[in-house]
Amino acid sequence: MSESWRPCADNKVIKLRAEVLAKIRSFMLGRNILEVETPVLAHATVTDIHLDSFCSTYSNPHQKTDKILYLQTSPEYAMKRLLASGTGAIYQISRVFRNKEHGKLHNPEFTMLEWYQPGYDHHQLMQAFESLLSFFDIGQCERISYGDLFTQHTGLEPHTCDTVKLGRLAQKYGLLSNGEERSVLLDFIFSHKIAPTLGNSKPLFVYDYPECQSALARLSDGRQKVAERFELFINGLEIANGFHELTDADEQRQRFEQDLLFRKKKKRPDIPIDRYFLDALKYGLPECAGIAVGVDRLLMTITGSEDICDVLTFPIARA
Repeated sequence: MSESWRPCADNKVIKLRAEVLAKIRSFMLGRNILEVETPVLAHATVTDIHLDSFCSTYSNPHQKTDKILYLQTSPEYAMKRLLASGTGAIYQISRVFRNKEHGKLHNPEFTMLEWYQPGYDHHQLMQAFESLLSFFDIGQCERISYGDLFTQHTGLEPHTCDTVKLGRLAQKYGLLSNGEERSVLLDFIFSHKIAPTLGNSKPLFVYDYPECQSALARLSDGRQKVAERFELFINGLEIANGFHELTDADEQRQRFEQDLLFRKKKKRPDIPIDRYFLDALKYGLPECAGIAVGVDRLLMTITGSEDICDVLTFPIARA
């Protein structure tokens, strides 16, 4: 008889997961941060070229045509709609879904902590998140800007270096295609050359990313515009991604439309823009910072595991 019916995580890790979730909720309760729930299925999804969404067909008995719904890659858009409605600080521990992801660090269904703090910028949220990490005996974090880090490892200044030099460096590290956009080149170099070395002695926050990698982050007002964004790395593993959130609806729409043009160029599926989210931004999203935390990866850090299957009851192969 096959043993595949058994969970991959042992009972000790299953209990540890419950303790981690309880500690997160205790931390949030102590700071008067409201726990919320938002839909897993929605009419739109992210336009991000690097993410693939699962689709589902919804058959409404009162309508003649079926509708395509999307399993959410993150609860971000819906949570920002709640923020615009006046909830104040909120968090959510949710199941999220990303297609075409598999491996020792990825499962297509995983657990995410999403947290939004009105009145904070990305530096204040880094500090607050560091306080949460102390609940899990994770030590004090170091900080470095993306620009300084990239230059230390490559000798190139990422905010101003021309794409030809970036392309040559990316090919040196194994990129096979030519003519890639600046954001793709920077991401490839960072993920292949730099990220695996980060946070090996102490957890490391990397902050102020290039403008072309702003996603949903606002841009700084300085002479050299940077995306007010950060990521946390522990033992070469990205644990969290945070933003000083963009609140301008027109700029956000433009970014979505640029994503769609890029998707078309790459012959990727067309994705509907989330109109509800844009309407919420038009109504008024409060100044805030937000963070998405991979709970399964946090568990990997706590247990010292190198394979995400070790902290999941039933990964996709056994689901």
